[in-house]
Order: sequence, then C-alpha cells, then structure tokens
Amino acid sequence: MRWLRKPRNIKTLPTSLLQLPSLSFLRPLSNAAADALSPTFVHPTAIVHPNATLGQGVSIGPFCTVGSSVKLGNACKLYPGSHIFGYSQLGDNCILMTRNKRCDTYPSTLIQDGDECFLDIGDNNEIREYSSVHRSSKPDEQTIIGHNNLIMGSCHVAHDCKIGNNNILANNTLLAGHIVVEDYIHTAGAAVVHQYCHLGSFCFIGGGSVVSQDVPKFMMVSGDRAELRGLNLEGMRRRGFSATEIKGLRAAYRKIFMPTDTESGSIEDRLKELEQHEELGQLPVICSMVQSIHDSFSESRRGICKYRHWNAS
Repeated sequence: MRWLRKPRNIKTLPTSLLQLPSLSFLRPLSNAAADALSPTFVHPTAIVHPNATLGQGVSIGPFCTVGSSVKLGNACKLYPGSHIFGYSQLGDNCILMTRNKRCDTYPSTLIQDGDECFLDIGDNNEIREYSSVHRSSKPDEQTIIGHNNLIMGSCHVAHDCKIGNNNILANNTLLAGHIVVEDYIHTAGAAVVHQYCHLGSFCFIGGGSVVSQDVPKFMMVSGDRAELRGLNLEGMRRRGFSATEIKGLRAAYRKIFMPTDTESGSIEDRLKELEQHEELGQLPVICSMVQSIHDSFSESRRGICKYRHWNAS
C-alpha cells in the first residue's frame, strides 16, 4: 500500500537541508517553548502515514518514514533519514538523528501471525545516528525507554528492554533482550550486556565490558567478563550524594566484598550482618544497595557480576 503524507495543512519545509532547523534540536525544549512553536512541519520528501498521530511543533526532515501506528509527542524532531514504524510512541521533545530510528527493524522478524508489538519512549530523549531500538517480542510486552536519556551513535536496544530515566549509553553500547536499566546509569563505549541482566541505578559500565550478570546499585564494573571494581564514586558526587552517604557506602562495600576476617562467612552472612549494623544499617542508600544485591540472587535473576575476594594478611 502506498503511503501518503498526512494532510494537516502542514507548512512545507525548505527543500535545502541547510535551511532546516538544525543545532537547536540538540537541546530539549521546555513545555513553554513547545507551545510557542509553529504548527507541525513535514518535508516534501518525508513519508508520513495518514493514520500517524503527530503532536504540536513536530518537525520531520527529508526522507523520513513514519508508520501508521506511530505517535509523536510535542516538539519531536526527526532528522533526515530517520524511520519509525509499528506501535511506537515517543513523548515530548524527543530527538531522532539521521538514519537512527528503526522501531521495528526488519518487521517480519518481530511480527508473526498478526501479533502487535509495542515500543514506548518518554520525554526529552535524544537517540543518535545509526542506533536501533526494537519493539517488544510479544503483544503482552513492551520495550520502554523513560525520560531524559541520551543514546549515542550506533547503540542497540533489543526487544522488551526496560530503560529508566537520565541514563547515558555511550557509542556502540549493545543491550540484548529483556534487560532492565534503572536510573542515572552511564556506560562507556562498546559495552555489551547479556539478555535478562539488571543494571542498578547510579552504576557505571567500563568501556568494552561484557556484562553477563547483574550490576547492583552504585557499583562500577569493567572487563571481560565484567567484574566489580568498586563504587561509582565520581558519578555519585556529580549527582549530589553527601559525604556521609559516600563514606557509608564505601564502608559497606568493604564489609561485603573485601572482608578482613577469613571467617567472615558467605556473602549472604555479610549482607545480614550489615543490615543489623547499628550505624550503617540505618542509612537509606546502604539499605538500597543491600536490597539490590539481595534481589540479584533471587531465582529469576542472574546473580551479580564476579568480584575478587580480598583478605588482609
């Protein structure tokens, strides 16, 4: 079936790419700025299905493709050559760079026997060039990306991933299916994460790491296969953690992963001892970290990344 551009009394963009709104796209717009935008713009060479839903102030550049079930929020920007298909929804102020957005890349591999699959992207996300984001593998699942995320060039987010808010995925970060990414996570370049892994909030994944098990909150991992390398101290400082919280987390980390007593018992014993600690056990950030580790050992999870046992001599 031939697609037609959506007839919405849309003002035509200039045919010259140099005249398109450009660098201003790189900063997410506030709601007030979005309200002040002109009506939606669609370039003459773009193909927008008449059933697609476009918000106010949407700008669709040359050679873009927007499918029939797509919903674009206010002030979304599609740079030239971006493509978005299927049951995909973007929130307000999202940016799609050149040739980067294929929400159901190769739809024949994702849609079988008429099943509907879904992708939901929140507000203020920037998804850079040559990245791919897949819809869910089943109609009762969703691929979800929250708010205020930066997904750099050539990243891959596979089916059924759940990504939270304020995350940064550096170039060539690859997420396999069914991965859970919490909030304020940073990955360095070329990180690879195994399916069904869980990345806790405020963790950091080193460049070139192959993560095959869970990374608890506040941890830093690197290597092949990735091992715990300590706490993401710099990331926590940048996010406003207090000196007391950081000092407590460091003490808790040493008690869990660097015990000085050769008869300290298993990691479960050390976690229990830490929970009962008169001072450390009362800090919310430590309780959150301990719970994150506990959750990783549940039956449905993959356990935590390896850590080196260290004992003082």
